[in-house]
Amino acid sequence: MRKKRNYKREHKPDLKFGNVSVGRFINCLMWDGKKSVAEKVVYDSFDLIKEQTKEEPLVVFQRAFENVAPLVETSSKRVGGANYQVPREVRPDRKFLLATRWIIGAARAKKGKDMSKRLAEEIILAAKNEGNAIKKKQDVHRMAEANRAFAHFSW
Repeated sequence: MRKKRNYKREHKPDLKFGNVSVGRFINCLMWDGKKSVAEKVVYDSFDLIKEQTKEEPLVVFQRAFENVAPLVETSSKRVGGANYQVPREVRPDRKFLLATRWIIGAARAKKGKDMSKRLAEEIILAAKNEGNAIKKKQDVHRMAEANRAFAHFSW
């Protein structure tokens, strides 16, 4: 039986910046289909980023995603009754997805402030190569490095 074909999805850009990655980020941030709330949170955090860094928020956003996106990760492979963590390169679309999850997760884990402030703080830290999202990326890289001996299982 053939595997189901994986169709590439057309992603729409956001309304304010016309950027596809910002639109995808808003969709990942959204809860219960409340897109207007997610847009408000993201745009408010972009305003805070502009105030704090005196830079264009889109540039900071892109730099943060380049810093957080992992290069390698491990995937489980069963060989001869044993499971091995095999290091593999990360596909570009998965890089964006992981970076999005990690930045949003780090922002949601912080408490005390409203979401736009937490998100702005996390994006600024990620752009400077700091913060919890960068820590998560380093953990993934460390795991892949530790299991480099099993790289020959990646076929």
